[in-house]
Amino acid sequence: MTDVDAKLAELEARIAALESQRPAEDDARGFIRYGGSVDLGGQIDWTIQYSAGAVRQLPAHARVEVLAALGHSVRQALVEVLLDGPRTGVELAEAVGLSSAGQLHHHLRALTSARIVEQQGRGVYHIPPAKVVPVLVLMTAAADIAEVLR
Repeated sequence: MTDVDAKLAELEARIAALESQRPAEDDARGFIRYGGSVDLGGQIDWTIQYSAGAVRQLPAHARVEVLAALGHSVRQALVEVLLDGPRTGVELAEAVGLSSAGQLHHHLRALTSARIVEQQGRGVYHIPPAKVVPVLVLMTAAADIAEVLR
């Protein structure tokens, strides 16, 4: 068995295991799917599909923490700046008009705790590539709910 055959067999086993965990009643409820392909300093492709019935079973605390972190206008502004690429704390504070390091730290702590933003070096922050499309989807979904897109 070649390395490619072994990897293919492993992937098929993982898919079968995931499909066997999906409750039958969720099939009738449908699924939620989102994805995207963006180039914000590097190509990022992302697609996820999840059972509509199982979405409500996901841990509420983690979802609420992410939504709360994105639900503040300063944090939303920080995320928008970071979608253009990594920035230092000084650059972020200046871009969103914060006058103290304490204010910036407070908002970055909420974003990092929610795993939206990471610190990549001494004082440099970024949105991990795997989080870019989900963040954009959340922003788009919020605009849709607010009827901004209509």
